[in-house]
Amino acid sequence: MIQFREEVYRMTQELVEHPSIVGTIGERNIAAQIYEMLGEIPYFQDHPAYLRLVPTIQDDHDRFNVMALLKGADGSKKETVILMGHMDTHDIENYGEWKRLAFSPSELLDQWNKENLPAPIQEDLNTNNWLPGRGVLSMKSGIAIQLAVMKYFAKHVKQLNGNILFIATCDGKRHSRGILSLLKEINHMAKKENLTYITAINQNYTTPRYEGDSSHYIYLGATGKLNPSFFVVGKVSHVEQAFAGFDPNLLLAELTHRLDYNPEYCDEMFGEVTLPPVSIEQTDLKRCSDPVISNTAFASYNLFVHSWSPKEVLERLRKLAMTAFEVAISKYQSRYRAFCELSGRPYQPIQIKPRVYTYEEFYNRCRRKYPDFEKQILYFAMNLLNDESIDLQEYSKRMVEELWKWGGDNEPAIILFYSSYYVPRIVFNEDDDLSQRLIHVIQASVQQLKKSWNKTIQIRKFYPYASEMNFVAMSDKEIEQQSFEKNMPAWGIKYPFDMEEIRKLNVPVINIGPYGKDPHGKWERMEIDYSMQIVPNLTYLVIQNLFQS
Repeated sequence: MIQFREEVYRMTQELVEHPSIVGTIGERNIAAQIYEMLGEIPYFQDHPAYLRLVPTIQDDHDRFNVMALLKGADGSKKETVILMGHMDTHDIENYGEWKRLAFSPSELLDQWNKENLPAPIQEDLNTNNWLPGRGVLSMKSGIAIQLAVMKYFAKHVKQLNGNILFIATCDGKRHSRGILSLLKEINHMAKKENLTYITAINQNYTTPRYEGDSSHYIYLGATGKLNPSFFVVGKVSHVEQAFAGFDPNLLLAELTHRLDYNPEYCDEMFGEVTLPPVSIEQTDLKRCSDPVISNTAFASYNLFVHSWSPKEVLERLRKLAMTAFEVAISKYQSRYRAFCELSGRPYQPIQIKPRVYTYEEFYNRCRRKYPDFEKQILYFAMNLLNDESIDLQEYSKRMVEELWKWGGDNEPAIILFYSSYYVPRIVFNEDDDLSQRLIHVIQASVQQLKKSWNKTIQIRKFYPYASEMNFVAMSDKEIEQQSFEKNMPAWGIKYPFDMEEIRKLNVPVINIGPYGKDPHGKWERMEIDYSMQIVPNLTYLVIQNLFQS
């Protein structure tokens, strides 16, 4: 077994001590630091053209990605493994009084040893095998592992029967502008250097799946993520004539009641199940406080997917929305009837028709009705870009509001759409020869390690967290993915997304990551032995065995 531990530990400390919170100047500067660390390797001093700082494109921040190509053997091999990860971290607000120590792992560890800590944290610390700090798990240690592997192969380049392309990306914690900006460069590199990408190895964090879980994990493929949203229209009335209107929040509450934490909307594939959906925003859209029922409201939900395409998600949620609408109307009617009986008023049924549209349907309705609609809505969309304070979800919401102004009326309705980022699901295709080869290599590599590591390493199908690895392949068919494009108001305007480059790259992707707990929280910590010795050796074995298979 190669002794990686000391070097990975040192580089992890060095990277963590360089704050790189997403969206800050530190995120930009750490790219230069990693570039310099690679530049110290003699191979890249001899081949400076293979080491590059690549600026992001169509980005609202001035920041960079790092690319480094290491050619093995005699430099004539085509097969290439991509090592990938992100350089940025979450913020440190949840560290409270320890904020000043969040980027100093050794000092933070000393402080923790002086504190009365929760039992699970203390139990880990008692083993002297854990390192704390912001980014130590997600994912500075992953970058350090890759740098150590690159350094080893650069020193023993004749052992490498293929090539390695290292990429460290920015903006992994928000909008993935780093990897999305780099796709064209990765594909261009393949053409320019005559490379064939055979797998991508991401080294993002792994963590216990449940309390008491002692297994470590390798993941094939990735869970996808969508943000389905509902624009809900009610009927305005003064609160003194409450039943002359229809409160959109009643309907919104019914939607959340049926969707939030509901296992019926967990997506199961290959025996693996996603987390259920959860609300990420729910609000009415009144912009003043007055005694009037809101006219419109909005809700957005996080939805993880394994097998469901954007098209199927819309179909499922359309049915849910119609049911929620019918139940909300029934509840409204029954409460109005009860109020009439209580107050001695005559009861006359109030007619409300449930109406659910997709964004695409309502857009086409406006387009057919108004000849200048498309020109005017595009003008509105471009003008909205001038307000830099508006994020993607707010932008999408404003677009749907404008759409309703064109084609809406005074009766309740729902418009279903996607308001935020598309994180493609990646299903590992076992029928593919290259994927079969990769599975056999991973299994063989794990068996080799068992001589030195007696704990369980399980292989699972879906990395359960959104990451840069979601953007190197795509399992949704083009017609299924177009359902997202046509129902995402910001698509191609505020939200550029180069689907063609993803499909062109389309490389099998796995995650062999460091192990730890609470990756974005106050107690973020990494298990040292597995992360700094086993993971780099496993990475080395997978690369070597893959090229020799």
